[in-house]
Amino acid sequence: MPPTPSGPRGRRPTLADVAARAGVSTALVSIVMRGAKGAGEATRERVLQAAREIGYRPDTRARLLRSHRSRLLGVQFGLQQPFHADLVEGLYAVAEPAGYQLALSAVTAGRSEERAAQSLLDDRCEALILLGPQAPAARLAELAARLPVVSVARRLRPVVPGVEVVRTADDQGARQAVDHLVALGHRDIVHVDGGRAPGAADRRRGYRTALRHHGLADRARVVAAGPSEEDGARAARGLLADGPTFTAVLAFNDHCASGVLDVLVRSGVEVPGRVSVVGFDDSRLARLAHIDLTTIAQDVARLADLAVGRSISRLEGEETPGETVVAPHLVVRGTTTAPRHGS
Repeated sequence: MPPTPSGPRGRRPTLADVAARAGVSTALVSIVMRGAKGAGEATRERVLQAAREIGYRPDTRARLLRSHRSRLLGVQFGLQQPFHADLVEGLYAVAEPAGYQLALSAVTAGRSEERAAQSLLDDRCEALILLGPQAPAARLAELAARLPVVSVARRLRPVVPGVEVVRTADDQGARQAVDHLVALGHRDIVHVDGGRAPGAADRRRGYRTALRHHGLADRARVVAAGPSEEDGARAARGLLADGPTFTAVLAFNDHCASGVLDVLVRSGVEVPGRVSVVGFDDSRLARLAHIDLTTIAQDVARLADLAVGRSISRLEGEETPGETVVAPHLVVRGTTTAPRHGS
């Protein structure tokens, strides 16, 4: 078990506590902890042993403040987006070995992107990583004029000067989904779209392009929805009310797809026997055993590595490419199969 901190009155042990334990001066302890020259090997080991015994840990945050560096990367994310949780986990895995910490700020129904970003600026973050930002280009440009900014999972057109973009080829992912469904024999494939959410326009375009490629352009059907489970459920209810003339659904994302699935199952529509459903993201929601959703996977590890790498590169004054696009891939699970009857 790790040693129990034993500073006076249970407070965090200090350099002075280590000095008292080791029988040396506080200045000498500071030399040892900084790895500087000036302490003999025996003294150095005695100080380190004393530190271990009382549970002393250097206050890295205070040291960084003294050096006028925070080594904090601010991350703005959507609390209601399961895929953002996966991205945050990936960002931690890359940032910490590189010597950086993350400061998180959530966007919620009652907390705007503006407020989320401002709190990160107040925390003295050195760079911002924005997950699926919906702020206008002018606002992103304002932020980029103050510190390095990396936008993840959103295409920026026109390009915003100073803003790095790391995103998935959303149109390619939608084409992969349609190709999979057509290969199974589906012809009436509905796209429940993401409205104005980042990536939605590209996924709509990919859906239409794929149908056109397969000679099914006249069967294209886009249902206006959004990124949430409620959006998917509302779209599914509308589809069923119009009559079940479709055999497959490509939903904007996994969250939206879960709403579609819920309404279909509750309405007695067998999935995938009667209707196949494909999501997008391959979030942990899609991987739940009772959902087992066929989906388009975004490469979380690659996106996170690029986002952190671009942030650090900008901080070190290096040239960066501006936009990097990562290829997605299809993950087939239990919500897609051949249609029961040809259409």
